[in-house]
Amino acid sequence: MYMLNFRAVLLLPATLLLAAPALHAEEGMWTFDNPPLKQLAEKYNFHPTQAWLDHLRLSSVRLNDGGSGSFVSPDGLLLTNHHVARGQLQKNSTAEHDYLRTGFYATTQAEEMKSPDLEVNVLVGMQNVTERVQGAAKRIADEAKALKAREAEIAAIEKESKDKTGLRSDVVSLYHGGEYWLYQYKAYTDVRLVFAPEEQAAFFGGDPDNFTYPRYDLDMALFRVYENGKPLHTANYLKWNAKGAQPGELIFISGNPGATSREDTIAQLVTERDVVEPAIIEYLQRRIAAAQQFAAQGPEQARLVGTTIFGLQNSLKVYQGRVEALADKAIIAKKQAAEDDFRKKVAANPAWQKEYGGAWDTIAHVEEQIRPEIKTQLFRRTDSQLFTVALQIVQYVAEIKRPDGDRLPGFHDAQLESLRFRMLSPARIYPATEKLYMTTALTLAQEKLGTQDAYVQAIVQGGDVGRTVDTLVDGTKLSDPAVRKELIDGGEAAVAASTDPMIEAARRVDPIVRETSRHLRDTISSVLTPASEKLAKARFLVYGKDVYPDATFTLRLSYGTVKGYPYNGTIAPPFTTFYGLFDRSASFSNKPPFDLTPKEAAALGKLDLSTPLDFVSTGDIIGGNSGSPVVNRTGELVGLIFDGNIESLAGDFVYDGQRNRAVAVHSAAMLEGLRKIYNADKLADELEGKQ
Repeated sequence: MYMLNFRAVLLLPATLLLAAPALHAEEGMWTFDNPPLKQLAEKYNFHPTQAWLDHLRLSSVRLNDGGSGSFVSPDGLLLTNHHVARGQLQKNSTAEHDYLRTGFYATTQAEEMKSPDLEVNVLVGMQNVTERVQGAAKRIADEAKALKAREAEIAAIEKESKDKTGLRSDVVSLYHGGEYWLYQYKAYTDVRLVFAPEEQAAFFGGDPDNFTYPRYDLDMALFRVYENGKPLHTANYLKWNAKGAQPGELIFISGNPGATSREDTIAQLVTERDVVEPAIIEYLQRRIAAAQQFAAQGPEQARLVGTTIFGLQNSLKVYQGRVEALADKAIIAKKQAAEDDFRKKVAANPAWQKEYGGAWDTIAHVEEQIRPEIKTQLFRRTDSQLFTVALQIVQYVAEIKRPDGDRLPGFHDAQLESLRFRMLSPARIYPATEKLYMTTALTLAQEKLGTQDAYVQAIVQGGDVGRTVDTLVDGTKLSDPAVRKELIDGGEAAVAASTDPMIEAARRVDPIVRETSRHLRDTISSVLTPASEKLAKARFLVYGKDVYPDATFTLRLSYGTVKGYPYNGTIAPPFTTFYGLFDRSASFSNKPPFDLTPKEAAALGKLDLSTPLDFVSTGDIIGGNSGSPVVNRTGELVGLIFDGNIESLAGDFVYDGQRNRAVAVHSAAMLEGLRKIYNADKLADELEGKQ
């Protein structure tokens, strides 16, 4: 499943620009201000209008759970993946009502189920603020002060925009410092679940089939967005094409890819290969083993950690794919050749060489500095929701008293509304899983960092992880959002006076976190930021702007064709069918994870088994694209992205047009399933505009 890249857990510097190799025809995650008009015209004779682009942009959404989606009716109906909706399904489930196991369908709007903490963003405005951001650091020789000035200017831009428009306002770095854009979002927080199939129908084949193709998954979910207590009425939604994507057809994908590393320097790739990936893989394996052991205790324990195991296994498969890609000599050779070409072109111009030529060596030097610190950054963690919110509260009450530009990342004025929404989530927090996750994380921290590590000592009292975790989890009252609100509203005095053990632990940890943040900013980011800008400027000079930036979990446009590919000595078909679903289940004797749900089995006589179920395209996607709409030339919805094939896991670093494929649910399959498996004709009618 294409979820957000797990690499975000590390406090590592941004990757930097590399040379621009010749692009494959379908390669690219393009910003909507710089769409691939030339490529589309030359290969497909397609010329999207600005109105076409604007409509697709305003119909697309970002779900801050870590995925993408789109409006598919004028009454706020929002389509995404089941695995993107999974977190909200889990938070609304109980032992008596496990919506992951049974699915959910609201037959009336009154039955639609409120999501406890889901925020949906629609990108309504984009402004280039590069000159203002970069200008803030001009003529400041001290690198740490220059970075601070740049960060203060970004915070000021975001605050001005938020105050003026009321919109969520984020300044986004593109081309790793080559450009800065102000992205303005209309944010919605009243988001209600309308429909989700059973987990088994959405994730048929389980972890063995994850990141593979052919696939047979109905990985879809439908929410409805509300505004002022009523369903959102919008003119920007995608009309449903009941026939769906056809083999050879040009398609477009509009979504929010999370992070790519295609512009990394060789020095950074070495860091990833030798230090980052092995550490993350070990961390993931330990967490999976602990969660599976907990799940084996009984059905309720399995329910509580099911979503965690799902996400961790997904991440593990991603990182194993990244390791294999970085061990591929052909990929590294391609990256080295691109970097060599870029450096030669810069060196050929004396003025460019003088201005930009030293950037690679600067990056390499910083990479040498950061490698020994990566283990500390990864393993200083608790994996506890309660501790996370405790630390957020401790930092929140202190940060809001500081000048906006001097605050920690995430605590600027323009970010506070979303932050408070998350901190005050009413979602239930389970003590048993809190203890499991915290014990696993702190035990691993002791092993990897030692019992004398400052972070470990600040949390683990007396060196006893088990006793510490019991004291923290059993003694805290932070599972009650009313208690959190009281502390937040009470400010520094209330937090300082609190005897809640989680708050006390957070107070001890806060200085360590702040010092780490300061150290990384002043010694790492302050050096890499100007180096990245130099390479960005050099790249524009050498290659122009006929290129796309690395992914940043912001809205992008990809394109391609519906097309199979060579695999396993044969050819993968462009689409699968319901015939294939029943055949694959029968081939495994209907045993998990290839078992049919009771509703699927009962629908055998009603389904048109020749209906396309899933399909692949050459569209360029990555984690975060899950839930992205797939549209045709006329902007009609023909599919729903939910995964990539195993060959696409190298897509973090390179795009291979021959074998890299995006996997999607077919629009015809979604209608067939709604009508004949789930008896949701009313919902299908709304999608088809028949109401």
